[in-house]
Amino acid sequence: MKIIILDTETTGNKDEDRICQLSYLVLNENLEIEEIYNELVKPPVDIKFEAMAVHHITPEMVENKPKIKFTKAYKRLKELNSPENLIVIHNAKFDLDMLKKEDFNPYFKLIDTFRILKHLMPEGKFSLQYNRYALGLYKKENEICEKHNIEINAHDALGDVVVLYLLYKYINENFDKSTEELIELTKKPVLHDKFYQGKYKFEKIRDILIKDPDYIEYMLSLTDLDPDVKYSIEHYLENLDEEPQFRFGIGKYKGMLIEDVAEIDIQYLSWAYHNMKMGKWMRKKIGEILGKN
Repeated sequence: MKIIILDTETTGNKDEDRICQLSYLVLNENLEIEEIYNELVKPPVDIKFEAMAVHHITPEMVENKPKIKFTKAYKRLKELNSPENLIVIHNAKFDLDMLKKEDFNPYFKLIDTFRILKHLMPEGKFSLQYNRYALGLYKKENEICEKHNIEINAHDALGDVVVLYLLYKYINENFDKSTEELIELTKKPVLHDKFYQGKYKFEKIRDILIKDPDYIEYMLSLTDLDPDVKYSIEHYLENLDEEPQFRFGIGKYKGMLIEDVAEIDIQYLSWAYHNMKMGKWMRKKIGEILGKN
């Protein structure tokens, strides 16, 4: 089995964007580096300024470079593309989606270190560059560069590949997980107990389900909702042991629970049910209250 540690740099992060740098290491099963590939390539679209600000690859640097399919890196990756081999990527979906735009359909076994960190270090942070420092990986970079006669820059693909290599070694050395277990963890949904971004950052999902169910309903309606967040919301929703608190967000009873409004003004509740814009969950709950009266 060969292990490929891979990263790309791209013209941006939208549907139309493409790869402008492809870098990877090829390891043996002892995690020893056997091959190194690092190539700038000429993309079919312009590099966005936002992307340049991150990786510092300019149009002039790729102007005379070959298209990706004609590079040694791409051709060798094609040769390695087999279910017998393993590919290690940080936040794999992004890079694999970019490779698919270049007619590269991956058949490797996959370990996504971004997802692995979520499972093994759930209270931590998951970015590659954060863990470069938090785990002390940067202290070992020079040794690798000198041994293999390479130069790296922060945020370029080869620099990130070296950090990713050190992260993968760290995971292997510090957690009692086999390669097969890491592959399975990559596939497994991650259960979060908190939101880690957005309106309720760092608040418990269960608590928000109770105090602001309208927000949860909105989150579940998003087509691009992170699958792990969706999985976590649905988990706590199925196991909720307390009734969600539906409140009016507008009108004369703004901020009041619908149950309290029902006690003092059932006619208003009926009017709101038929005329006011609200989420499906809240409308259903009001319908249940009206049905009992």
